[in-house]
Amino acid sequence: MIKVIIADDVQILRTGLKAVLSQDDSIRVVGEAVNGKEAYELSVRLKPDVVLMDMRMPDYDGGCGTRLIKEKLNSVKVLVLTTFDDKETVEKAVSSGADGYILKEMDNEQIINSIKAVAGGINVFCDNVFQSIKKDSAIQQNPKNFDLTDREVDFLRLICDGCDNKEIAAQLFLAEGTVRNGISRLLEKLKLKDRTQLAVFAIKNNIV
Repeated sequence: MIKVIIADDVQILRTGLKAVLSQDDSIRVVGEAVNGKEAYELSVRLKPDVVLMDMRMPDYDGGCGTRLIKEKLNSVKVLVLTTFDDKETVEKAVSSGADGYILKEMDNEQIINSIKAVAGGINVFCDNVFQSIKKDSAIQQNPKNFDLTDREVDFLRLICDGCDNKEIAAQLFLAEGTVRNGISRLLEKLKLKDRTQLAVFAIKNNIV
């Protein structure tokens, strides 16, 4: 069962989303929040698998909520669900550590599938947001510009495919501890915070 918290300041939208998600027996909405801070506080108490996070909310927005959750509750995934796909909002969500970014215009089945994917460790970005991330870097780079080894490029490729450390280890015939340490060193080398930022980095710079 995937436990979900819905964070949106508009009650009718929360009610509608809850009704949509209740159609799937593998998803249960365990809480509702009206801003990012409340989403974080509920997450501390209810330990959800996924927080469905709007970006623009009063007092504490989705960026604030996402940052708090990802800094304090590493096991909780944050899937942004918003109406905005402008560069500033996308960058704020990604830099805050969001595990995915989809739009409210998506149909019910796509939203449900996105929640399942993010809960399973796969980063989900809708097409126009994905393209925006790719185009954001004015100068396309290659692995040599960042002094990346072939192994590090393999890590990036598999992270973008949504693989966890165990799956990466199996595909590359490595020990899981070797993968964990390698990804930690890669984060330090690129001055990034988490796997989501690694995936975005790889996409933006045409490495995968």
